[in-house]
Amino acid sequence: MAYDESNVFAKMLRGEIPCHKIYEDADTLAFLDIMPRSDGHALVITKEKARDLFDISPAALARLMTVVQKLAPVIQEAMGAEGVLIQQFNGAAAGQTVFHLHVHIIPRKDGEALKPHAGKMADQVALAATAEKIRKRLGTN
Repeated sequence: MAYDESNVFAKMLRGEIPCHKIYEDADTLAFLDIMPRSDGHALVITKEKARDLFDISPAALARLMTVVQKLAPVIQEAMGAEGVLIQQFNGAAAGQTVFHLHVHIIPRKDGEALKPHAGKMADQVALAATAEKIRKRLGTN
């Protein structure tokens, strides 16, 4: 299938839809998931028009994963988590709901259950405060 320019992440990249941004560079954008599986659940997206892992250039994939590797420990520390889950879905059958390549960074605390994927919408004020906490840890306020 062809890349759909009307997907929610493409609209975010064009500035048509707001997000709780935590990081941006020339190749990627990172923001908080509005239906987080845990506090601090972030998404890192490529700015390349790619539906999934099989649709991205190797160079853009390397840049995307470099940002995931940079942000994951910062998010883990900012959220006081003991670990971090990295997830990436390819296709509806695998759980992908937005068809623009993205990687989930999900902070994990021992004994804390994950909320369902694509579950309940989080409070926007709480998301803004969490984004600020992560940006402060990154030094990008």
